[in-house]
Amino acid sequence: MSILLIEARNWVSEHYGKHARHLLVAETWLTRIDPAATEAMLIATVTHDMERAFPEPDSPKVDPSKGPADPIYNQAHSERSARIVSSYLRTRQAPEQLVNEVAELIRAHEIGGWSEANRVQAADSLSFLEVNVDYFIERMTTPGSDWTPTYVDPKEVYPYTRYEGIKIHDWDAWEDPFRLTVDSYCKYQAEKDKKLYAVIESFAQGQGHLSLTDARYLNSLKLFIQGVTPLEYAAHRHFGFLARHLDGPGPRFAALCQSMDELRHTQTEVHTLGQYNKYYDGLHNWPQMFDRLWYLSVPRSFIDDAMTAGPFEFLTSVSFAFEYLLTNLLFVPFMSGASFNGDLATMTFGFSAQSDESRHMTLGLGSLKFMLEQDEDNVPIIQGWLDKWFWRAYRVLGLVASMMDYMLPQPVMSWKEGFELYFEDQMLGGLFPDLEFYGIRPPLHVEAAMAEKDVLSHQFYWLLYQYCFGTAFTATVPDEAHLDWLSEQYPDTFDRHYRPLWDKAKGIQQDGGRFFNLALPQLCQVCQIPVAFTEPGDPTRLSHRSSVHEGERYNLCSDGCQWIFEREPEKYRQAWLPVHQIYQGNCGGAALPDVIAWSGVRPGDGGEYLGSPDQVNWDRWHATKGG
Repeated sequence: MSILLIEARNWVSEHYGKHARHLLVAETWLTRIDPAATEAMLIATVTHDMERAFPEPDSPKVDPSKGPADPIYNQAHSERSARIVSSYLRTRQAPEQLVNEVAELIRAHEIGGWSEANRVQAADSLSFLEVNVDYFIERMTTPGSDWTPTYVDPKEVYPYTRYEGIKIHDWDAWEDPFRLTVDSYCKYQAEKDKKLYAVIESFAQGQGHLSLTDARYLNSLKLFIQGVTPLEYAAHRHFGFLARHLDGPGPRFAALCQSMDELRHTQTEVHTLGQYNKYYDGLHNWPQMFDRLWYLSVPRSFIDDAMTAGPFEFLTSVSFAFEYLLTNLLFVPFMSGASFNGDLATMTFGFSAQSDESRHMTLGLGSLKFMLEQDEDNVPIIQGWLDKWFWRAYRVLGLVASMMDYMLPQPVMSWKEGFELYFEDQMLGGLFPDLEFYGIRPPLHVEAAMAEKDVLSHQFYWLLYQYCFGTAFTATVPDEAHLDWLSEQYPDTFDRHYRPLWDKAKGIQQDGGRFFNLALPQLCQVCQIPVAFTEPGDPTRLSHRSSVHEGERYNLCSDGCQWIFEREPEKYRQAWLPVHQIYQGNCGGAALPDVIAWSGVRPGDGGEYLGSPDQVNWDRWHATKGG
């Protein structure tokens, strides 16, 4: 570090008062952007505003009518700073070449223009945002204090909020569900992270994975990190997009906070569940699996569908339909399952995320009511979105139903019980009567979902069982105690329709075989689940629908998916269906082993649990522990 740079810092601190922080922080940002920054770049960055420390009659004056980017003022300001800093450096006997380089960079610090100047300009901008963050947040969250574009058409600044047909007359009517500054938000989350990571570290050091009920429990975590964690990251990205492109300051800030929440959830889920990757298969390659594995196309198609919609429809799909209507059916079973099965680390993560999820639910309901209260013409648009996104999100939760009823050695509650409590009682019984005031009714196809609650988990897990040679988790026939529990939970359907399937599969295993279905299934064009569900109210008859669009026939699994397809056939005809892609040769090869390897699955990740590396290691570790 040069003596001139140290002296320049002292000069800035002595003469620029409280504003010196901006210049000192800018230098820190420059070293992050370019660790090899030259002495001239560092001195220019730490002194670029110094003309403001020495006000004189020749000081440039700001013209409020020209806005913050007035090029005349910025040029005068830069030139005067270059002169003052040059004079100062000459008093310190700086080499003339260095003086000239610093002056040239200061003259360009507002606009950049070449590599070194661009980095100085970037450091200046980043420091300006960091130092003034609380001021900006106050401006963003205080009604009536937003900046109104004057020299740029607002339609060009916010181009995405008009084509969906939603009418917003007063963006200041938005009620902020977060009510935090960024500084307060970060401190609050940091405290939660300290507690969470202390538990994770303690659990890992104490070989906590050996205290789980059984290695079969890990299949629920594999499903979570493969199918839910990527959704969190995708939501982070798109809420960040909304934080730039929504017109109002309130919703922009709410989207920013949710974007940070979703990124934090991604990170904490990876750190919480990643510790198991040292001991168990199927946790190692979840980003690639999410993009390529057939059953993960179910959640992936959901989030792709949402992210390719407009901003208001995205808020309806993720913030309301998923986060508000159905989030309890996702998070509560996973985290309660962790508690019941000895997984202290995952349970703690769930508690750490729960306060965030409460805010997300508030944002979901708040965004819906905000749109409904702005204009009556919004009501039919939003109703159509609710009809669509309830069914899309519900279909994704078929994976959760399988986990609740089949993947937990120590089950907490059945899918049927959870659906009745968290959806029928809380949402249909509590929320939608309130929404009648706005002209909103319960979503279409709710009756079909209610009719499936006795069969959904069994049909979905039977699919996963017979195709688990192509999954990144294992599956097996439930033991007798588990089958008896399922009989108790589903007295009207299980013993009649599904226990015989498991008895047959068990008989095949006892004879030295294992039932796998090697035929590639027909996928639904919308939800991308194999067409293997039954008609509502009739578990003996397969449900299959088809629609013709421009001469092509498309296969659907249900009335709900058919309704969605026929509403937007141009969108869903483009769906990337794994089975179709396999037949077209786009998935690593023509043979199933090639397709499975291309998907990121390694030997031992999936297949039958009995005899798998997870079971063999689990039994060996506990035999050693017992000895």
